[in-house]
Amino acid sequence: MKSKNTITIAAPATVANLVCGFDILGMALNEPADIMKITVSDKPGLKITHTDDYGLSTVPEKNVAGVSLLAMMEELPAGTGFELEICKNIMPGSGLGSSAASAAGAVAAANLLLEKPFSESDLVRFAMNGEKLASGVKHADNIAPCISGGITLIRSIHPLDIISLPAPPLYVTVVHPQIEVKTSDARQILRKEVPLKNAIRQWGNIAGLVAGFMQSDYDLIGRSLEDVIIEPVRSILIPGFDDVKKRCKEAGALGGGISGSGPSIFMLNKEEKTALEVRSIMEDIYNTLGIETRIYVTTMNQKGVKIIND
Repeated sequence: MKSKNTITIAAPATVANLVCGFDILGMALNEPADIMKITVSDKPGLKITHTDDYGLSTVPEKNVAGVSLLAMMEELPAGTGFELEICKNIMPGSGLGSSAASAAGAVAAANLLLEKPFSESDLVRFAMNGEKLASGVKHADNIAPCISGGITLIRSIHPLDIISLPAPPLYVTVVHPQIEVKTSDARQILRKEVPLKNAIRQWGNIAGLVAGFMQSDYDLIGRSLEDVIIEPVRSILIPGFDDVKKRCKEAGALGGGISGSGPSIFMLNKEEKTALEVRSIMEDIYNTLGIETRIYVTTMNQKGVKIIND
């Protein structure tokens, strides 16, 4: 059934929503990434250890990687067992798909170890259990790109219908202010009803963004990076948001917004030079505010979860 009993993988950070595509669009990044080692155990069940300092539960039923693997194990032969070691480099609550990296990384790693008995769609299905534990809602906009890489469109989760989108080269600058915004909290403040005129504008932006990616039309991508529904509500939780967005676009960024539920903010750029200038702007704004940050200048990850040892 397997050719080896241990592998180590990297599970990438992701940007969900891509401004206007709430719960339906996501993109994988080359930095940062969680590192996970999984071993087939000679004992049934699942044992989890953490080598990071975030104090996350190692009880499988209370761990996003754990509940995802347990869902997979229900469809594996009785008596299957794993030991999972997790080193999180994606800070929980960052808005960079930390829970998705744990959930997707765990099931993708187990699938690779067992020589791929499950499809990518199966892996998304298992990993969404982790997202439900983290936020109370099953969603795949972080999970799908983490597993598959690139940009993904979640047309439906009942049933699962996931489309990989082609896109031109993009440089991504992400600032993570060192504050925490929990996904569950960020969902609770959203309005339950949306004016029709706002919905129509949002649909146009989503369609325009997808078309921009597929046609490698940077101008269309930039025009479509607008959110009239979610961002106006969630941005109040993020100090400096309006200033970051305004100044970065003035510097030549295509556009951007809140990464997932925040507090991270991402900006898409056509050229690396612009991405580096955007980093300097982000640094200046948050230094002035007296808020510590982590800033990444990276590119799109086209592979998703990958093995990093032989």
